[in-house]
Amino acid sequence: MGADRDRSGRRLPMRVVAYIGCGSVLLAGCASMPDNGDLRDVEASQRPDAQVRVFAMPPRENAQPEEIVQGFLEALTSDDPKFETARQYLTEDASKSWHPSLSTTVLADGPNAVSERPGSREITGDYAYALTGEKVAEVDKQLAYEPADGAYRATVHLTEQKEPDGTKQWRIDALPQGVVLGKSDFQRHYVSVNKYYFAANSPAADQARTVADPVYVRAQVDPVTHMVRALLKGPTKWLARAVRSKFPDGVALRKGVKTLTPDDQNRLTVPLNKKADGIGQSQCTEMAAQILFTLQDLTPTGIDEVELQRSDGSQLCVLGEDQGETIASHAGKSAEYEYFIDGEHRLVRIPAGSDQEPVPVPGALGEGGKALRTAAVSRDEESAAGVSLDGRSLYVGSLASDGSLGDPVLKSKAKSEDDGLATPSWDAHNDLWVADRDPKNSRLLMLQKGMGEPVAVNTPGIEGRIEAVRVGADGVRIALIVQKDGKTSLLIGRIERRTGSGGQPIVTIHEPRSVAPQLEEVTAMSWAGDSRLVVVGQEKGGVQQIRYVQVDGSAPVGAAPSALTGVKEIAASEDERLPLVAHSEDGIVRLSSGSQWQKVVKTGTSPVYPG
Repeated sequence: MGADRDRSGRRLPMRVVAYIGCGSVLLAGCASMPDNGDLRDVEASQRPDAQVRVFAMPPRENAQPEEIVQGFLEALTSDDPKFETARQYLTEDASKSWHPSLSTTVLADGPNAVSERPGSREITGDYAYALTGEKVAEVDKQLAYEPADGAYRATVHLTEQKEPDGTKQWRIDALPQGVVLGKSDFQRHYVSVNKYYFAANSPAADQARTVADPVYVRAQVDPVTHMVRALLKGPTKWLARAVRSKFPDGVALRKGVKTLTPDDQNRLTVPLNKKADGIGQSQCTEMAAQILFTLQDLTPTGIDEVELQRSDGSQLCVLGEDQGETIASHAGKSAEYEYFIDGEHRLVRIPAGSDQEPVPVPGALGEGGKALRTAAVSRDEESAAGVSLDGRSLYVGSLASDGSLGDPVLKSKAKSEDDGLATPSWDAHNDLWVADRDPKNSRLLMLQKGMGEPVAVNTPGIEGRIEAVRVGADGVRIALIVQKDGKTSLLIGRIERRTGSGGQPIVTIHEPRSVAPQLEEVTAMSWAGDSRLVVVGQEKGGVQQIRYVQVDGSAPVGAAPSALTGVKEIAASEDERLPLVAHSEDGIVRLSSGSQWQKVVKTGTSPVYPG
């Protein structure tokens, strides 16, 4: 539990901060109290400097019940690694039975503590306080984030405990498991980090692909060690069926290892237990790659090399950063071009990030023989798919200068041009996905390698009509805009593939979950990184906005894209260095990092990057 404020709106001075002169070593667990210097209060909503650590104050002698409750909540918003100070507010038995790591509940504001039985001490000899608030999210014991809503209510109970010196002091003897924090405290204390595993459904001929599994760890409480431990324990429950880890079951840090710290050469040594002793070199380097990818953005200078050790301290293997890409395809291929449909309904392109004039793509889709309304380009940029202007036909063609265009690979029976086929999307296997929005037969379809008989994708748990589809670069996750009862929502689903008895593929989207529940209307979206999307939508009663969301539904740290009026479509590259491209009332526009939106052309639609 934690506090943004007490029930009367006042803050109690129960925390102090100390300036730590250890620079980047702070992330490795530097937490010593200074011998001198000023102490000052810190509001929970403040985001302290990178070199500021927040320390809790223990209960003062003869503190009254309300102060004990508030002091306990304040202590849990500090950077105390094991909540040792917070435990001083509990009775001995309560401290033993309380497990803060079981969950974290995030409230819109800090929990309000309200006396449940005011004035009853004379009758009962004890106190009870209700902790209340509005839920925003839950973080489970696997550190996985999930949006939540509704009212929160839990009770803490206090009793007088006899101390060794014979005095009696108020202490908490019953409390809910886990931690409860206000949103501002959560954002200050926790950071989202991607663990990396390998896609389980990669064809044997393909290079292994990594899949990001975002979790939240306490930013200034030894995050390197916590992330390695979390990685070794395996993927979060939602992702587990779609990925694999190269760490065998039971592999953990060697007994006695308390913390992992990169040396001054950015080299991290990871001592493992006996379960890892017999692992071969190939598997070991894959394990090291998972650690390397997971920690690459966690420390200020990154990790350049990972060494894994056997239980006796001997070297198991070493992997450098420059060798990681030989182990797996860790990020989507950086796009060579930005694409869109021009005023003549042709597919055109511009070198990614350049100011050159758009030119038609090589091949039939750039010749204008078939007027197009939307398009998608394969991740290798060798093929493209285009939907006809009436929305009823899907064509696939080569992006080679002599490429021809045959008959449509798919036709919709929709009568209205507002229905029909949505913008298609290519996955990492070069399969083509598209939503047919025919009101009489709406469905999600996949064409293997962009040809052949379409496969009807099973979508259990998805209610409504799929309006848009984007497959992640990892081939494991899919983003969908779904319309139901006049509202549109953004869902993330997990792709699972298997082969049926007749050799036909069976494709299913499992466990779809909402990742932007606060938006009543979502009009456009695109993948914008390993575990991030850019979304165009609006809240109830609000105006259109562009924002980033994580695939777990959390909001990433950092500024949202600059405002833009009348956005109809948006495109982002999974290479986050490339600019956003949008179709707005001003035409095709582009937003590079640190700048404002710039017009590319006045007339154009359907901006896309490969994928």
